[in-house]
Amino acid sequence: MTADPFELIVEDDPDPGHVRELVAGLVAYNRSQVDRDRPEPLGVFLRVHGQILGGAEGHTHWRWLYVKHLWVDDTVRRQGTGRQVMTLMEEAARRRGCRAAWLDTFSFQALGFYQRLGYRSFGELTEYPPGHTRHFLWKPLDQIH
Repeated sequence: MTADPFELIVEDDPDPGHVRELVAGLVAYNRSQVDRDRPEPLGVFLRVHGQILGGAEGHTHWRWLYVKHLWVDDTVRRQGTGRQVMTLMEEAARRRGCRAAWLDTFSFQALGFYQRLGYRSFGELTEYPPGHTRHFLWKPLDQIH
């Protein structure tokens, strides 16, 4: 701890240089605590005549799959395509040595869908956004469901 007085500043539009310094400090600390491992991007896309009608994207990191986005167009929804996309994401993650997967979804999106795929809740934010809930889910991948 420094003996010099310090100041705390609130910035409504943070200076990009300040943000870079903040992130660099956090990254340096994290690297001192855990093995250095870079997230590896992963995506599965559903195409019909060259047009993307759905898919998922995320990354694998520290033996976990994170599914950031999943979307299936209304024209192919409720035909098992979302399940197929997620199955391919999980299979690819297993090949990369992942033991589990996690994701988040809103109450107006696909909570029941993910639960039917074996995902279990580990947290939620109520009233985020107002009138809805953000759900955080995970699933072990070392067992096939």
